[in-house]
Amino acid sequence: MGMQSHLALLLPVAAVWWAAGCVADGLPRLKHARELRQHTGWLLALTLTGLGLLVALPIAGLATAGPTLADRAADGLVLAALPALLVAVCTVRRLRRLWAGAGALAVTSGTPAPHGLRAAAAHPLLGLPLQVTGLALLPTVVGASGVGQLLGPSATGPAITVAALAVAAIGVRHALRHNRLAERAMPQRVSSSRPAGALHI
Repeated sequence: MGMQSHLALLLPVAAVWWAAGCVADGLPRLKHARELRQHTGWLLALTLTGLGLLVALPIAGLATAGPTLADRAADGLVLAALPALLVAVCTVRRLRRLWAGAGALAVTSGTPAPHGLRAAAAHPLLGLPLQVTGLALLPTVVGASGVGQLLGPSATGPAITVAALAVAAIGVRHALRHNRLAERAMPQRVSSSRPAGALHI
């Protein structure tokens, strides 16, 4: 029963961060400004909720005397603290700018989202910290569910390796997508320089 209660405290926190990671991954694929603004607003709400929950659990543990379920849940959040701090420092600010930029263009439902906005939505410092925070919560949820005890300590090494590879793959994917959209955001500059070069020749 204690383990189930412990898991019940962790699951909402993890679910919010996993949902935020999924929404962030889909932002660069949105092609209309109003849609991009709407989804950015959802993501900002999810992000602030996730940060609030990460802070609330340790505070709840400190407010009670002796070891509690909140203390056990808070101990499992240590691994997610660093990427969550990066979310608070960098990602939230980028989300607010993206939300404001999309709002300035969201006059009608059919207004296209510029490649520059989509490139900002694909920036690694927007999606990567959110997804890494969600990934960092996975071992805690697995451990609280009792699956970790079945696998044993021998699974720790391979799990760390897989997690490191996953973070690297996510980072490379975000960087490549951001660079591709950033290049599309500069078509006029590239095309205008070619005729000038041709005239000099």
